[in-house]
Amino acid sequence: MATILFWEKPGCGGNARQKKLLAASGHAVVARNLLAEPWTSERLRAFFGARPVRDWFNSASPRVKSGELRPETLDEPAALALMLQDKLLIRRPLMQVGDRCEAGFDMALVAEWIGLSPAGGEAVDDRCARLAGPHQNRQHGYIGD
Repeated sequence: MATILFWEKPGCGGNARQKKLLAASGHAVVARNLLAEPWTSERLRAFFGARPVRDWFNSASPRVKSGELRPETLDEPAALALMLQDKLLIRRPLMQVGDRCEAGFDMALVAEWIGLSPAGGEAVDDRCARLAGPHQNRQHGYIGD
């Protein structure tokens, strides 16, 4: 099994559920504070791979939800500069195993990458549970935060 460096927002319920699922799947999770990490543009950029800039952002961020910030209008340097100034904009969790880095918690991607145990618990992702009503959470299995 893998040792996962896991950058989270402390106190985030979704991140807690994600760590629990990873641990139940046999992985060692080394939790780190996303907000306290001294990120650089280059280091942060490594987590986003070929994803479009809009997918780098935490859609639950108040600035994104309110429309104050429209990630789809940003280029890479502007997006990274904003995320370095306001770390709550960063899609979480950020995970690293060896040299591979990923942003967000897509269960299918994580299962293919490092493996997830079906007995590990209920489905989780990086979607904020507060964005969807309780019916939507049960219907779609979204338990992220």
